[in-house]
Amino acid sequence: MNDHAKVPAVAEEHRISAEAARNEAEQFRRLAEEAREVRDHHREALEAIRQEREQLRNAAETARIASEEARTAAETARTAGEEARDAAHAAREAVVDTVRATADALSASLEQMQLVEEMRRTLREVRDHNKLESN
Repeated sequence: MNDHAKVPAVAEEHRISAEAARNEAEQFRRLAEEAREVRDHHREALEAIRQEREQLRNAAETARIASEEARTAAETARTAGEEARDAAHAAREAVVDTVRATADALSASLEQMQLVEEMRRTLREVRDHNKLESN
């Protein structure tokens, strides 16, 4: 073969080699595009997870605050209950003291009434005795 006959064969080899290189480059381009799509998908999934984690953190914080408020309310209710119990005890003691004072007053009134009745009897006896003497 002479050199002129070799040129088309070499050109054909270069064309085939260039075609293979273009095909390989297209394959790499497709793989790179798929890798970008996968990376974008993973990025979106990670962002969704980050947002969900943030929502959960916010919900946990809200629950913690509600729990703290409930604990404070329970403590306030416990204190109010103790104060009410103390007030009820003081009121019971006041009622007992009032009943005792009323009983003492009624007892004194009864004694006074008995004295008045005794004085009336004595007065009647004196009057009756004076009537008998005057007759």
